[in-house]
Amino acid sequence: MDEEYDVIVLGTGLKECILSGLLSVDGLKVLHMDRNDYYGGESTSLNLNQLWKRFRGDDKPPPQLGASRDYNIDMNPKFIMANGNLVRVLIHTDVTKYLSFKAVDGSYVFNKGKVHKVPSNDMEALKSPLMGLFEKRRARKFFIYVQNYNVSDPKAHEGMDLTRVTTKELIAKYGLDDNTVDFIGHALALHRDDRYLTEPALDTVKRMKLYAESLARFQGGSPYIYPLYGLGELPQAFARLSAVYGGTYMLNKPECKVEFDDEGKVIGVTSEGETAKCKKVVCDPSYLPGKVRKVGKVARAIAIMSHPIPSTDDSHSVQIILPQKQLGRKSDMYLFCCSYTHNVAPKGKFIAFVSSEAETDQPAIELKPGIDLLGPVDEIFFDIYDRYEPVNEPALDNCFISMSYDATTHFESTVDDVLNMYTMITGKVIDLSVDLSAASAAEEE
Repeated sequence: MDEEYDVIVLGTGLKECILSGLLSVDGLKVLHMDRNDYYGGESTSLNLNQLWKRFRGDDKPPPQLGASRDYNIDMNPKFIMANGNLVRVLIHTDVTKYLSFKAVDGSYVFNKGKVHKVPSNDMEALKSPLMGLFEKRRARKFFIYVQNYNVSDPKAHEGMDLTRVTTKELIAKYGLDDNTVDFIGHALALHRDDRYLTEPALDTVKRMKLYAESLARFQGGSPYIYPLYGLGELPQAFARLSAVYGGTYMLNKPECKVEFDDEGKVIGVTSEGETAKCKKVVCDPSYLPGKVRKVGKVARAIAIMSHPIPSTDDSHSVQIILPQKQLGRKSDMYLFCCSYTHNVAPKGKFIAFVSSEAETDQPAIELKPGIDLLGPVDEIFFDIYDRYEPVNEPALDNCFISMSYDATTHFESTVDDVLNMYTMITGKVIDLSVDLSAASAAEEE
């Protein structure tokens, strides 16, 4: 312990493990500690016995659910965009050699009380029951504009500067109705609320293009992929990467107290009476509660089922987004389902999550619109947890704190946080311009 490190990372959540791997690859001397005796922090995966212990205390799971070890239930389940930044980070670091991925079957949106497949390009727009005939034609024109849009080709801009034109103004040019705008903004561009409508349209167009490019990678039913055996594999893969590049790991280290000098700069971390010195600390909010503020709560339900979610073409893995307007809420609701086909449950079993930014203290009532879509469940658990974000000034104290996981069931905001933190820690922007077509990162199993 009494050595000096460039960086000490506290907590083995996914964000912390990615940063530990990236910083080790950069040649920094990294010590990675966790008060728990397992990897993953808040994004860990649980077997059936662990799930029961967490939510039901001393009760034992019913035998008809199958063997405990056949379950890998992610506490923060998120699908990975096949062409997104997390895949680019996986390829950039060569972590893909430790992981296997499989495409996710379906991407759906809740509209007027029904579940519909998300149309993602001009051809799908023409087939979608979400829109009437004339609306389909208008939507098709909009999709073609987005597909052809190229930042560096003014001809493709049709006279609009998308850094100035708002999303609302761009959509108004095509005369699309509110229902269409709803699924474009929330199910394709993956915005979490309606603030995007008054912001520059470039971000929304880039997000829609990412969705379409991700979908094209597999010619499958969704733009998402997911690791076999669940997300718990990801922190461990990045931990292996860090170890290969000289990172040191210490699990089950109680307390992990961050030490500061008289000027308030971090100088080390103490655990069990020993202090490891360091120049910088990276951690999740639980390690420095005095430097974060609560910004919200996430409500979620975890269900074990014996069937796919109805109205999703018998998909074994699926995301359904329930836009806020459809529910009369301030934020979207997300439905995530995975099954034995991704090796996260025994044969015939499905794991579903319903999650949302909490607007009350009653998750069972609040999440009812999503739970009602599941059909019969074998077991259901409810949970609510606080979300935090850092309020410190890293330039002054050298503490780099990640944000808590949000309610979304995709990784884009998570990776943005990691990349921003990496730049703050190193002063460098990570080059993620890898050629995904040549990479085997997400080859379908």
